[in-house]
Amino acid sequence: MTPGPRTPPLDLLGVGVGPFNLSLAALADGVPGLRTAFHEQRPAFRWHPGLLIEGATLQVPFLADLVSLVEPTSPWSYLNYVKIRRRLFPFYFAERFHIHRSEFDDYLRWASTELPSTRFGHRVDTVAWDAEHGVFAVESTRLGPDGEALATGRTDTRNLALGVGTSPHVPPALRGLADDPAALVLHSADYLPQRDRLLAARHITVVGSGQSGAEVLLDLLRSRPEGAEGLTWLARTPAFAPMEYSKIGLEQFTPDYTRYFHGLPQATRDRLLPRQWQLYKGVSGDTLGDIHDELYRRSLGGSWPDVTLTPGIEVTGAATTAEGRVELRVEHGQQETSGRLTTDAVVLATGYRERPVDTLLAALDPYIVRDEAGRPQVDAAQRLVLAPEITGSVFVQNAERHTHGVGAPDLGLAAWRSAVIVNALTGKEFYPLPERTAFTTFGLGARDAEEDRSSALDAAEERR
Repeated sequence: MTPGPRTPPLDLLGVGVGPFNLSLAALADGVPGLRTAFHEQRPAFRWHPGLLIEGATLQVPFLADLVSLVEPTSPWSYLNYVKIRRRLFPFYFAERFHIHRSEFDDYLRWASTELPSTRFGHRVDTVAWDAEHGVFAVESTRLGPDGEALATGRTDTRNLALGVGTSPHVPPALRGLADDPAALVLHSADYLPQRDRLLAARHITVVGSGQSGAEVLLDLLRSRPEGAEGLTWLARTPAFAPMEYSKIGLEQFTPDYTRYFHGLPQATRDRLLPRQWQLYKGVSGDTLGDIHDELYRRSLGGSWPDVTLTPGIEVTGAATTAEGRVELRVEHGQQETSGRLTTDAVVLATGYRERPVDTLLAALDPYIVRDEAGRPQVDAAQRLVLAPEITGSVFVQNAERHTHGVGAPDLGLAAWRSAVIVNALTGKEFYPLPERTAFTTFGLGARDAEEDRSSALDAAEERR
């Protein structure tokens, strides 16, 4: 039998549909003639459903949506979503710069279902380079509603965008108990489905100093009886500290700072990231204030609430007791002391880690250029650095903190990163991006270099 004609390759295939690839899909939708598809193995979009706690808000303004900081007139903006929902006047009168997290989840789900390029229930299995045709050959499986395999197929694409996201991180010392269904030890990503079980426990320990840990503690505190709260909050950080939210401080989440960080030596970047913990591991000052207000209110009668907040603590081990409780082995770094804490339930607000893509990209591994630590190198345009025989690009999103800094997982840079990728795909500045985005000058000579580039552009324009 003579094989049928080959389907023309896509210009871009996205692997994963989280907020960042959804932003890329939204901006790519505005480019005439650009052929894209975004595959996601889940049956539908959900954004951290286990942490959509009632009243919780975004830590970034609503302008950090899929498109607005690059193209505010896009039909995929949050304001257009509110208009379509016929809620513009209520939103206007609410005067909310930081919207409810549940509403942002609904906005993202709306975009994911309306964008024509998204394909849910499609699992990408392998990626290989087809040198003969100059394309990536992507093998995928179409899944049924229960995750069963329905069909397999191949898609050719000139470029890829990896946006597989992150997965909940459970520290090694607690993995055994987290996998034990008899022990009430869970990641904060599963908080809401387990909330009723947690509230029935006599004592609950929250581990982790970030926003998720603070929100879980506050929600539990508000739901526990006065005088019998039975709550402990532990954190490795030296303090329960507010997230950096000063206007100048936030300029570390600008493209200017990303470019500066990317230009530093890798050893310097590796030293710098852990020192910036308050940029991404701190807690909203409002949330810390709400916790203190609730604790203060419960102390008005003269007694202290049964709540213990202890920073500087690392959990080094865990086991179940004969009574079915959980015993945590802990160490205090500053005091250089150790101890044991017995509790009935543990919520691990211990963050997320990048999902591995080694299996997915196994066939490309020999072509990926890596740093001394074995991590893929990523260029300024969000592309994996590949051997020259690979003429297509593999763009990455939220997998480049080691090269691009603390802004890699930040929603506020999503549209800008997507525009960088679209511009690289089209070979032109389809989305004009500003040369300068911060009042801060990061590094010696950085502003001079920008002015030189601007002067060169002006001179080139005059010659035309």
